[in-house]
Amino acid sequence: MSIWGKLIGGAAGLALGGPLGGLLGALAGHAVDRMRGRAVEFGGAEQRQLAFTVAVITLGAKMAKADGVVTREEVDAFKQVFQVPPHEFKTVARVFDEARREPTGYEPYARQIAEMFAHQPAVLEELLNALFHIARADGVYHPAEREILRSCAAIFGFSPQDFERMEAEQMGPDKADPYTILGVDRQASEAEIKSAYRKFIRENHPDKLTAEGMPEEFIQLANERLATINAAYDRIRKERGLN
Repeated sequence: MSIWGKLIGGAAGLALGGPLGGLLGALAGHAVDRMRGRAVEFGGAEQRQLAFTVAVITLGAKMAKADGVVTREEVDAFKQVFQVPPHEFKTVARVFDEARREPTGYEPYARQIAEMFAHQPAVLEELLNALFHIARADGVYHPAEREILRSCAAIFGFSPQDFERMEAEQMGPDKADPYTILGVDRQASEAEIKSAYRKFIRENHPDKLTAEGMPEEFIQLANERLATINAAYDRIRKERGLN
């Protein structure tokens, strides 16, 4: 069963606990108040994958609510990039609609995810990468969407400089400064540039990310991000004549 098929069910909500579990519990007809107060017990790979997936949908729904418009392009991008099979469209839509209607802001969900993945920052960055993609799918990067992304990044423990680097990645190495994408200064030495590049490749390898909790259904987006990092490094290497 794909991660999408595991979204709605009593076991899913109870396993996650906290606001994310409460959201799933509401869909499954469980006592939401009891689930909201439940301490997070989190460790299994399936729980991590479920939490990642629910967080992407929930925070994406909160972004859609913030700018007041949900476009067809955003919905189509979500289905295609996150490889939602047609028979699971209704399940994902139910979670999205519940998150959009639910009055709680995005912050409690972001804080729960930050706690769950406190030792997997690369996974948190991939989650933000997914949210960036949703925000930009309709060709409009709304200030309200940017503020939620910036705030989530801060809750996840990323610095303002980290957030600028993530934004640059979304533009791609042809439009953004490749040095910004790699998080290095233009005056950085060859050794510093190579070290930063190797660190990114090591930490963002899809196999490592899936082992740390990113569902396989998100591999395509992770591979695209890795391609952007590779292209940024290649551009710097050619400009500097590096081997």
